[in-house]
Amino acid sequence: MKKLTLLAVAAAVAAGSPAAADLVFPSLSYRTGPYAAGGIPFADGYADYMTLLNQRDGGIGGVETRVPECETAYNTERGVECYESTRGEGALVYQPLSTGITYQLIPRTAADGIPLHTMGYGRTSASNGNVFSHTFNYPANYWDAASAIVNQLLEENDGSLEGKTIALIYHNSAYGREPIRTLETLSEMHGFELTQLAVDHPGQEQGNQWLQIRRERPDYVVMWGWGVMNQVAVQEAINIRYPMENFIGNWWAGADHDVESAGADAAGYRSLNMTRLGDMPVFDEIREHVHDAGLAAGDGSNLGNVLYTRGMYAAFLAAEAAELAQEMSGVAEIDASMMRDAMEALEITEEDMAAAGMPGIGPEFSVTCENHGGNGMAIMQQWDGEQWVTLTDFIAPDDSVIDPLIAEDSAQYAEENGIEPQCAES
Repeated sequence: MKKLTLLAVAAAVAAGSPAAADLVFPSLSYRTGPYAAGGIPFADGYADYMTLLNQRDGGIGGVETRVPECETAYNTERGVECYESTRGEGALVYQPLSTGITYQLIPRTAADGIPLHTMGYGRTSASNGNVFSHTFNYPANYWDAASAIVNQLLEENDGSLEGKTIALIYHNSAYGREPIRTLETLSEMHGFELTQLAVDHPGQEQGNQWLQIRRERPDYVVMWGWGVMNQVAVQEAINIRYPMENFIGNWWAGADHDVESAGADAAGYRSLNMTRLGDMPVFDEIREHVHDAGLAAGDGSNLGNVLYTRGMYAAFLAAEAAELAQEMSGVAEIDASMMRDAMEALEITEEDMAAAGMPGIGPEFSVTCENHGGNGMAIMQQWDGEQWVTLTDFIAPDDSVIDPLIAEDSAQYAEENGIEPQCAES
């Protein structure tokens, strides 16, 4: 938190500089539909943290935050409609929590000059800021996740996956297909056999896929799921007595509701997580200033769970960028252009996280014009039958694999869309 500078900004406002009505952070949420179980806690965490800033600090730099929610039901068309209906309110940044919506908003937000933050989802190659000027996916992306899982398996197998078999069971959508190219490259590099098993929306029908897994008995199953698909997959794995410790989800397949219904039977299941687990001082502050004051975005039951924490973390990153934008511009009433420039100059340190009451919640990282994606690190967690426990420190991806894939995909996008390099040559 840039407290000294923000106090100066607030003083300037009090001295007569025009004050902003609010700082607007639209939430393209989904509290209905088959993916609501994931959408609700994320939206609660995002909104509650912004409310905490209002109640505890008087907003950001003396200007209160506002989080208008627009229900998308995880539907791409409705997501675009929500964007169009809210962008005129002074929106500073969008976080759609949907890869399908993200793909549609990338060109729109660039044209409108509004930054888009797709934290751990969306178009992976958007981490190349030289092509995607207004899209950011720090601190990690899908290809980082795929590589981090493989790197962890390499460590567990004495550095070699030669001859191993890995089945990818994935949501048959833009989201679910994102890691395929990376896993194919990694399978060639490390000598493991990759099987791909698509699951159609919303994910309740998986019998055939798990019959194949039962028959072929791959060494590992990696899941790129979301919503009800995850719960069904966990139960199917239990039903065929697949060893749960060899079943690994990405960070969108490792929420509390994904395993709670199976309880002890799901013990051993692992997943990635972008944030650390455990209690943090910020949760007590949210209870005091938000929930006990009757200002919670939801019923309060999600406080501290995996996806609530992730939504809160996303709000923290947005707030840190807004503070930096105020510092860089010297005004409290920042606009989307200032927000974009600050997001591109953002640096998150251990000190920043500790000052916000969430010490060590995520990795330290910095953003540049060329790198909108952070450092791509994630932890591995495991369900012990009652709760998630941390297994590893932050795992790094293999940049020697990821960077060329990002360069290739973003170059193709730039050519197709006539985009010139956005960053000055160093």
